[in-house]
Amino acid sequence: MSKPTIFTGAGVAIVTPMNPDGSINFEKYRELIDFQIENGSDAIIAVGTTGEAPTLDDDEHLEALRVAIEHTNGRVPVIAGTGSNNTEHAIYMSRESKAMGADGLLLVTPYYNKTSQRGLLAHYSKIAASVDLPMILYNVPTRTGVNLKPETVAELYKIPQINAIKQASSNLSETTVLASLCDIPIYSGNDDLIIPTLALGGKGVISVLSNVVPQAVHDLCAAWFDGKPEESLRLQLEYLELANALFMDVNPIPVKEAMNQMGMNVGDCRLPLYEMDAAAKDRLHTVLQRYGLV
Repeated sequence: MSKPTIFTGAGVAIVTPMNPDGSINFEKYRELIDFQIENGSDAIIAVGTTGEAPTLDDDEHLEALRVAIEHTNGRVPVIAGTGSNNTEHAIYMSRESKAMGADGLLLVTPYYNKTSQRGLLAHYSKIAASVDLPMILYNVPTRTGVNLKPETVAELYKIPQINAIKQASSNLSETTVLASLCDIPIYSGNDDLIIPTLALGGKGVISVLSNVVPQAVHDLCAAWFDGKPEESLRLQLEYLELANALFMDVNPIPVKEAMNQMGMNVGDCRLPLYEMDAAAKDRLHTVLQRYGLV
């Protein structure tokens, strides 16, 4: 079942910059969007996990999406993070995003009040029946406590609005099974597993690493699709240490710290996410120095 691909290549899971008082820094947000587009990012994924969606109220969440959509102005697709563990809330946020002009939706599996595979089918089916916009399923079992199984994804892919999946799981065996069951476009949700995902027919990555080195992640994907797997692999391995360093603490704590050390001034994370200790900051700084980023 072939469906139009929302984007191919490197989409950035963009951070949400904060002012010193904890409010969203929209001026900086616009700067970050320009930086991403000017340095090769193929899509902007706004207000997902990396964008601190759990600690934004609905008005802030929707305003951040509006700014992302309006400022991007069609230069690249904007995918709105609208997932929730409340199906009706996900529908509301998804409808609002469609009205603002989002190109697609990123819908994380329900978290905490975990459901069964049958419940996941019902959850996503109801959202798809309520909002006519391409949807990217988001499977991240280490954060949600629920795994969207390949067989369930294959069933969901029969729904016209279900367009792709972000597979943020280190279980490549399951990703392989998924690729064998249907031709759903797969985006890696792990910056250290971009090449294995592409080798299974994947369409790219939804990347945390792109916040720091967007051109490198774009080039990694572009080389693969240009028939240059050796160059793609070289970049995967070259940036592996940096990608891993950005997950030395709970995302997006390290990537925001890295961006601040680089002079990008994106502010702190909102509580309960808390800054790294001095030793961890020093370790991250050492890695950034190795890459010439500070």
